[in-house]
Amino acid sequence: MNTSSVLKWVTGGIEAFFAIPLLGWLIYTHTFPGLFLLLLGLHIVTLVLSIKDGKNKHGSILGIVTACLAWIPIIGWIMHMITALLLMVDAKRSERAIEM
Repeated sequence: MNTSSVLKWVTGGIEAFFAIPLLGWLIYTHTFPGLFLLLLGLHIVTLVLSIKDGKNKHGSILGIVTACLAWIPIIGWIMHMITALLLMVDAKRSERAIEM
């Protein structure tokens, strides 16, 4: 498993946590800008490593957008869910590509 896949699992898990209705939004907005900057940084690092490894970068790009829009209650919740799913699917596909 390469570093970009591991980071996709990590960021996907964090995104899934923040997709928990109300709890994720409360934590995200009450720790602003700390968590925002952490998530944004993780998504940027994951994007750079994905590009370097020649892997899918869509989840990381959406993660950057999600980090910026997560403070909007319903939109942020939906975007966290979609981003978590996309990152985890990307990570699983990367693992399968390595196994073959």
